[in-house]
Amino acid sequence: MPKKKHLSAGRVPLILFLCQMISALDVPLDPKLLEDLVQPPTITQQSPKDYIIDPRENIVIQCEAKGKPPPSFSWTRNGTHFDIDKDPLITMKPGSGTLIINIMSEGKAETYEGIYQCTARNERGAAISNNIIVRPSRSPLWTKEKLKPIILPSGQSLILSCRPPIGLPPAIIFWMDNSFQRLPQSERVSQGLNGDLYFSNVLPEDTRDDYICYARFNHTQTIQQKQPISLKVILVDELNDTTAANLSDTEFYGAKSNRERPPTFLTPEGNASNKEELRGNVLSLECIAEGLPTPLIYWIKEDGILPINRTFYRNFQKTLQIIQVSEADSGNYQCIAKNALGAIHHTISVTVKAAPYWIMAPQNLVLSPGEDGALICRANGNPKPRISWLSNGVPIEIAPHDPSRKINGDTIIFSNVQERSSAVYQCNASNEYGYLLGNAFVNVLAEPPRILTSANTLYQVIANRPALLDCAFFGSPLPTIEWFKGAKGSALREDIYVLHENGTLEIPVAQKDSTGTYTCVARNKLGMAKNEVHLEIKDPTRIIKQPEYAVVQRGSTVSFECKVKHDHTLISTVIWLKDNGELPSEGRFTIDKDHLEVADVSDSDGGTYTCVANTTLDSVSASAVLSVVAPTPTPAPIYDVPNPPFDLELTDQLDKSVQLSWTPGDDNNSPITKFIIEYEDAMHEAGLWHYQAEVPGTQTTAQLKLSPYVNYSFRVMAENSLGRSLPSETSEQYFTKAAEPDKNPMTVEGLGSEPDNLVITWQPLNGFESNGPGLQYKVSWRQKDGDDEWTSVVVANVSKYIVSGTPTFVPYLIKVQALNDVGFAPEPAVVMGHSGEDLPMVAPGNVHVNVVNSTLAEVHWDPVPLKSVRGHLQGYRIYYWKAQSSSKRNRRHIEKKILTFQGSKTHGMLPGLEPFSHYTLHVRVVNGKGEGPASPTRVFHTPEGVPSAPSSLKIVNPTLDSLTLEWDPPSHPNGILTEYTLKYQPINSTHELGPLVDLKIPANKTRWTLKNLNFSTRYKFYFYAQTSAGSGSQITEEAVTIMDEGKTAMASRQVDIATQGWFIGLMCAVALLILILLIVCFIRRNKGGKYPVKEKEDAHADPEIQPMKEDDGTFGEYSDAEDHKPLKKGSRTPSDRTVKKEDSDDSLVDYGEGVNGQFNEDGSFIGQYSGKKEKEPAEGNESSEAPSPVNAMNSFV
Repeated sequence: MPKKKHLSAGRVPLILFLCQMISALDVPLDPKLLEDLVQPPTITQQSPKDYIIDPRENIVIQCEAKGKPPPSFSWTRNGTHFDIDKDPLITMKPGSGTLIINIMSEGKAETYEGIYQCTARNERGAAISNNIIVRPSRSPLWTKEKLKPIILPSGQSLILSCRPPIGLPPAIIFWMDNSFQRLPQSERVSQGLNGDLYFSNVLPEDTRDDYICYARFNHTQTIQQKQPISLKVILVDELNDTTAANLSDTEFYGAKSNRERPPTFLTPEGNASNKEELRGNVLSLECIAEGLPTPLIYWIKEDGILPINRTFYRNFQKTLQIIQVSEADSGNYQCIAKNALGAIHHTISVTVKAAPYWIMAPQNLVLSPGEDGALICRANGNPKPRISWLSNGVPIEIAPHDPSRKINGDTIIFSNVQERSSAVYQCNASNEYGYLLGNAFVNVLAEPPRILTSANTLYQVIANRPALLDCAFFGSPLPTIEWFKGAKGSALREDIYVLHENGTLEIPVAQKDSTGTYTCVARNKLGMAKNEVHLEIKDPTRIIKQPEYAVVQRGSTVSFECKVKHDHTLISTVIWLKDNGELPSEGRFTIDKDHLEVADVSDSDGGTYTCVANTTLDSVSASAVLSVVAPTPTPAPIYDVPNPPFDLELTDQLDKSVQLSWTPGDDNNSPITKFIIEYEDAMHEAGLWHYQAEVPGTQTTAQLKLSPYVNYSFRVMAENSLGRSLPSETSEQYFTKAAEPDKNPMTVEGLGSEPDNLVITWQPLNGFESNGPGLQYKVSWRQKDGDDEWTSVVVANVSKYIVSGTPTFVPYLIKVQALNDVGFAPEPAVVMGHSGEDLPMVAPGNVHVNVVNSTLAEVHWDPVPLKSVRGHLQGYRIYYWKAQSSSKRNRRHIEKKILTFQGSKTHGMLPGLEPFSHYTLHVRVVNGKGEGPASPTRVFHTPEGVPSAPSSLKIVNPTLDSLTLEWDPPSHPNGILTEYTLKYQPINSTHELGPLVDLKIPANKTRWTLKNLNFSTRYKFYFYAQTSAGSGSQITEEAVTIMDEGKTAMASRQVDIATQGWFIGLMCAVALLILILLIVCFIRRNKGGKYPVKEKEDAHADPEIQPMKEDDGTFGEYSDAEDHKPLKKGSRTPSDRTVKKEDSDDSLVDYGEGVNGQFNEDGSFIGQYSGKKEKEPAEGNESSEAPSPVNAMNSFV
């Protein structure tokens, strides 16, 4: 058995409040019940607290009350008893406490000024009215004054004072002229809240002599006027010395120039001011500035935004008004006056106070003897109101003692009440700004249950609709209600039916089997009462054949059909409407059973025809549109998109739905296929239109589903086969009621930014999704693996909340729920997140390295424990670096390299290592926060590899039979060099390679001389280094041995000539000349002539020409590729006989690489000129002497 729990003292008021809700009973206004049921007085009607009367009419001070027995009435005036019998002008309305004071015959209203209070009393108690302050209205005249004309230069500012007489209530001020026409106002000229007329700057057109201020006193329907004010505005240029001298200070405020100037405020004064307003009133803030040009006024709230739906700008933005002002509107408001020359601002500090207002007004309490209950009176205000209690109009401190009551601040607790405890209690909540007075009676009754609903009432309901069966009851103590169906049925359960507190039984969806007799039973400890009612379920009325959209020609006949099916026990009537109005009373319209026929159709007959079927229980309707077109139109009809729909109307306005109807525009001879409905949310996304729905083109109404707390406007577009119409005019706005959010934020995540926090983020709801004001979020979290309860906090409309003081990297369960002023969204989904990560604590262990080859190694390690990672394991990171070369030639420290291996891998490959090197490495584990400690370092060595090519190779000191080679070692030996290998072979003039000679050279040599070579011969050299791992890449060069000093000089000179610009130019000129000669030759051949030079060449071929053939190798260079193919032509040997890779210069041979028979500028015509027809194989009888460009040039001669 669970242990009994004792209630703490702090929970007693809540329990008493619940008891009050259960025990309190409103006495129904049933005449038969009221005849024999006693009830304390209740004030039902009274005059306002501040009661301003018209002194020309009789004074009526209202006080109406009900009670059983009927109450008697008495009055106090200014706190003392008011004996109305002594004043013959005062009478009390029979059966009422209303006073009528006859001042129309005699007497003055001022005589009856004062504070009145009415008391209604019977044997059960006394109720009192508010203090009614009676004051006659006053509309005094203006004091007469002589106003001198005002003369002012153009551009000056001006204030025309009104200063109306003080009336009751205050007068309404406006400015007019002698013709009672309102004076025009603008951003330059406007009336202030105090009634004065302000000119930011005057212009000549402001000149007039009838500026008149009027004061209207609404209570007495009188208007008072001030003496007219004359104003003359002159240009400064027209102001002469004589005129200025004759003007007094009153007539002229100073002849300022009309030059432009920055703004200054006319009202209010200074840089700051204060404003106090009461809650619920209209807050009006005003700023009027002068300046030239006319300043514009802007408003901002320094510490917030202006409320959208309660803010209005008046008087050309000079007045800011906020309606229904509340404490939240307190703060600093800034008005800014700006023109082209500058800006100024004024800060108004607003404080919102509040007269008392009810949070929970006291409610009448009906109890039975021995019961408990409570009266609760809760009010708020600024400052906080003071609560005081009265009993039967007497302060409770001096009222007769009642042992059943106990006062606890704003609550009176009753226990074990008896009939003598009946009384009327008054709660007074007051502060310096006003008071509230609430009457509530405690009526102790002992009454057995009574059922007030008539017996055997018959209820008829359409199937599938709710059925409500009434059972009005009364009793004290409050009876319990039960419902039964049939004679022997059991009590109806709330899982199928809805039992309302007032006794009504609701069947949410009535079906045919719901038909029957239902019994309502009311019980309390004094007795029982019951009543039977009957329920019948009827079939719904349906239109089984709806009228259809019709397009007819003018002058023809159209028929609409409307077949209706209804419950056979009900009587159905069918009426036809046109455009929601009655049919025209013309003989052309005939109704026959299910049909409406329209004969001799005219253009005016077009519109919407509606068939309405009614029974006593339901009504259905269907509509069709009739479009009238001209018969056989001439010219051919113009087909276009439809005209926009019009006459948009909102009906059936519910919380989450509304029916939109419209009238289609002209379809422009192409039937409308559908209507598209769009909406605008003026509160959240003004100016943006969104898709709402679409309906067929024959339908002109749509039931639209709505979201809460949206200021909807709708528009409709029609579409036919040619396209879509322009949008219709916007419908009226429809502001749906606020509701709790129906969704929660998306993308909820929990990630820590620090080791001891949890950052919860989410995607906030937009304004449309908020469903109401005051959007907030309830953020909840708890550890996933713990037993802790959810911790929750409600935050403003933000997208992030940071939980501090969390353990490092712990999984959390997180949920974010939206709420607003109405309630909470559905229970949100739970997501998992983690608190913040910290650096890993443990280094990977057992790190070892397997060297795969000279450039690749494999690293292995043991994973760290997951708990030591303290975060999301992202992988392992290897740091490695080369310490020094094993050859100890390069001891500089190499920059560290990093490789990261994702996830939980325990091995990885290190590529791109340098052979024959010492490497050091360590491994670290990585999480989202960073790296953990390094593992112990491991050292490994890479084996030798093949070396790179020697860094350079050059040939120096050529002689007749020797060449000297010099080289630099490889830049990357990748091991210990064992030797060099030199291979060389001669090249003849036809680019053929001779025998290959292989020579080994010690590794410590960097120079080598080759002897016994052939003179004047080109050699190609292949040179590479070796380590124990093998041979490296080779480097190739070429060189030529010399003939003798004379020939060497000639070769040098020839090479120099070939590289000169003038020589190249000369060759081009010769080529151009020969080209011209050949053209002439061809022309002569075409005429039958023979070219004698060609014949001579055929007979005496010059062997000097042969080196210029396509296959000629003159000055050719061989490639250093290993296949020993000849190099591309065009290389030359430098004067120092050193052969360098990739060096090439232009030579005449470059101009001989064209295709035979083509006369291109590259010199390929030479083959044609020498009689060459086809490509000839290389001859072996050519001289071994290296040809020269000079020889080639001589061949042209």
